[in-house]
Amino acid sequence: MSQDGMEKDKEGVVSQGISPGTYEVALERSKKLEAEIAANPQKFRVLTGDRPTGRLHIGHYFGSLQNRVRLSKMGVPTTILIADYQVLTDHDAFNEISQNTKQLVIDYLACGIEPSKDVIIYPHSYVPEANQLMLPFLTLISNAELGRNPTVKEEIQAAGIKSVNAGMYTYPVHQACDILFCKANVVPVGKDQLPHLEMTRTIARRFNEKFSPKKPVFPEPQALLSKTPSILGLDGSQKMSKSRGNAIMLSATEDETAALIKKAKTDADRNITYDPDNRPEVANLLMLISLCTGDEPQLIAERLGDGGGGALKKLLTESLNETLRPIRTRRAELEKEPEYIRKVLLDGVEVAQAMAQATLKEVRSVMNMEI
Repeated sequence: MSQDGMEKDKEGVVSQGISPGTYEVALERSKKLEAEIAANPQKFRVLTGDRPTGRLHIGHYFGSLQNRVRLSKMGVPTTILIADYQVLTDHDAFNEISQNTKQLVIDYLACGIEPSKDVIIYPHSYVPEANQLMLPFLTLISNAELGRNPTVKEEIQAAGIKSVNAGMYTYPVHQACDILFCKANVVPVGKDQLPHLEMTRTIARRFNEKFSPKKPVFPEPQALLSKTPSILGLDGSQKMSKSRGNAIMLSATEDETAALIKKAKTDADRNITYDPDNRPEVANLLMLISLCTGDEPQLIAERLGDGGGGALKKLLTESLNETLRPIRTRRAELEKEPEYIRKVLLDGVEVAQAMAQATLKEVRSVMNMEI
């Protein structure tokens, strides 16, 4: 992949965040990237992943998991990170990290991820060589840049953290370690994660300019923006999140799914219309049906007519349960194979460690630290 620069006058990109117009630039770049990936998938490496804070929900499935499966099946080398260290930045409860890690693997596999030498799943706490990149990377970013990151500010506010630990401010740099150790050049993200990726690009560029200007060590990874709109929770007012209690987990039963959808917020107007601005709750349920069936939300609304919230929820329940049925069947099978889940992780760690060791050796060399 060519390393397109981040000159502010051309792209409006600033290292501490996202300036006006940059999202449009990133979206245009993402469209071109999709075409390049389709033409030559082996030219790219994707880095993606999740923090092990619990099982995944349908927002994860439609927002990112489907895309990961698609890319990996296209033949794109895919590195899936389980960011266990990052749980410590804003969660006091660490006693379930191990179990949550295994549940993430089950979710990934049930949704269609097929581990191989080119598709790995691993926790970053098991790859110390990648974490060693943290120190040199921190020297390339100022305290002011860390403090200005808008995504970190929003996450601190959303979590209601009163005393912010240093790990919270520095975890975008840790994310840069996760992305760059394997020289990933594509990172699937949503709009809210662009500031983190811009920091990674900044770190890569500054490292190359300072330590290896003639032969860059790191690529400047590009954002592959999700085509799926932001999925609201069943309360219709906030992003779907297990911590907010407004999510449907992939592991939920069909009866549990029906009960949760029955409680979903709609409005008093029986005539179903797709109007995200004025009827966000109804629009969100219509969009979920659309994601299951492939039909346009407007057409679904027209078919439902004046059937009201009851008909809308009934159709969503049927559509979602049908979509998730094979995933839930596979999940149940994988729950009975703990040794296989462990093997997937250990195999992933082995491959990740080899990549990290090679990168760290190269980094030591250009920094003149070899002995």
